[in-house]
Amino acid sequence: MITAERYLTLYERFGGETSEGQPVEATLEELSETLYCTPRNAKLILHRLEEEGLIDWIPGRGRGNRSRIAFKVQKESFLLDLSQCHAEQGDYRLSFELLQSYGGGTQAKPKFLEWLNGQFGYRKEDAKDGTPASDRLQFPVYRPIVTLDPAEVNYAFDAHLVRQLFDRLLRFDPALGKIVPFLAHHWTSNPEATEWTFYLRKGILFHDGRELTSRDVVYTLNRLRGTTQNRWVMRGVEQIDALGSRVVRVRLNKPNRIFDRFVCTCAASILPADLGGAEEQDFWRLPIGTGPFRLVSHSKHCIELAAHTAYHEGRPYLDGVDVVIMPEECLTTATSMPEVLFQDGDDMPPPDRHLENWQALTQLCQGCTMLTWNLRRDAPQLSEAFRRAVRMILNPLDLIRELGGDRVLPAFGFRPEASQSRSVEPFRPERIKTALLESYYDGTPLRFVSHVKFESDARWIVSRLAQWGIRVDLQLNTWQDTAQYCTPLEGADFTISGLILSEDEVCEIEAYAHGDCVFQAYLDDERLEWIHGRIDAALSADTEACRRQHLKVIEEHIRDEASVIFLHHKELRTYLHPSVRGVSLNSLGWIDFKDIWLEKLA
Repeated sequence: MITAERYLTLYERFGGETSEGQPVEATLEELSETLYCTPRNAKLILHRLEEEGLIDWIPGRGRGNRSRIAFKVQKESFLLDLSQCHAEQGDYRLSFELLQSYGGGTQAKPKFLEWLNGQFGYRKEDAKDGTPASDRLQFPVYRPIVTLDPAEVNYAFDAHLVRQLFDRLLRFDPALGKIVPFLAHHWTSNPEATEWTFYLRKGILFHDGRELTSRDVVYTLNRLRGTTQNRWVMRGVEQIDALGSRVVRVRLNKPNRIFDRFVCTCAASILPADLGGAEEQDFWRLPIGTGPFRLVSHSKHCIELAAHTAYHEGRPYLDGVDVVIMPEECLTTATSMPEVLFQDGDDMPPPDRHLENWQALTQLCQGCTMLTWNLRRDAPQLSEAFRRAVRMILNPLDLIRELGGDRVLPAFGFRPEASQSRSVEPFRPERIKTALLESYYDGTPLRFVSHVKFESDARWIVSRLAQWGIRVDLQLNTWQDTAQYCTPLEGADFTISGLILSEDEVCEIEAYAHGDCVFQAYLDDERLEWIHGRIDAALSADTEACRRQHLKVIEEHIRDEASVIFLHHKELRTYLHPSVRGVSLNSLGWIDFKDIWLEKLA
């Protein structure tokens, strides 16, 4: 790698417009200056480049005879081959850095993007040399995987991968609108909803071939009860017992009439007891579950999944899935979508090719984008009048009209169906002026932290507030920052975030109770205590309508006092090649891999 970069560095400085292989004058002093090294080291580098057949070095002999260097490999082809080589090894960041540094005046970058485009999508690989035929999916994402531990998971794509590797006791079927068996074939509860019993299926196999038993379930749920970010799932759980090898009883100290919905969540995915005997750190390098796919390899560049051939709900059609983790900066560089798959939204650039024959899947995201105030800081946002003024300034209809894209509906709460029946109030400047006067805002700058995925929204917010004399310092964080600091920085005054209600009311509770959620970080203790009291009342309610009413009270309260400013709902859009079958968007907005199959088109 070092030798290759030095070749490109010298070519940039001395190659110029000369024909390939033609010597050009260059003194040893000029070369060492270009390479930032001593003349002695420059000689060693030149010798190495000659050994690799990249240059000819002709030292000057005698007075007046200048040294010369000839470049034997064309820069564009060399750079393209080098970038492709690093990409094949998974280091896409280095590929793009090389193209950015040395690609000027060449077609290396467009050619690399064209090549890269052909690496992604659905592929049928024919049998050869004794290797069976296989069907694979390879696609890019522009974020690192934060965690594959169900007890810690917080982000939608992480949760999506967890669902491919692990199963839950029960599963909510959105098509049927009810809970259905999964690892458990039957379950019951006592009339008070304080004791739940789950009966496990026979013959469920982990990826290592061991059969699932109640011991695995007891271990998993007890682990979840510990100091995990998702311990909210075990809210009120007092004791977990194995009643034989395939029966598990969970006792609660307070009623939870939807505990069966709680165990449908990704966080309650079942692990092998004692992590299969592995140390915690070792287990999460290649975790083992009972899901439709097993993890073959996991690096910062790629996650490779293979079909779990003994899967209890039927072997997946796909033989493998490769998730290629691209650097975030590549998102703005990529100019064309994968050959057979493209998912529009936060993770992919907009399509730039004709899609007339492609399948289009659209779905209103069950969730919202929202602004949340940090009410733990002594700052202007502690004034409700100030928060209400900001809410009136940030007119969601203007945001949608000006930014467009996948923003399709002004939000008045978490759910789009509730927002569809509401209308945005007319913009009233006098009311804003009155609220700002009432708040005694003195021009103190506010610190605004946003992930780069919300950059357009964030900059629109900063600009709109500036029109009213509200000063904002914006800090944009990357996914790398998120991996290190999972919650918004405590020193921020407000942040913008997205919420997906993949499990409806259970995920609404998660939004308030997850250990890493923005509400836990930003709402004060008094508000949180009140919210948790309303949640307990909802969980003990006898009917869904009553339960929904308790949760609605929380939502309306944080909206009315403008602790949260709901902004908009998004539309999820996915385009698929005509040969792809068995595809639908799941509640997380992603495509489940298990049921995908490929129809060979002529």
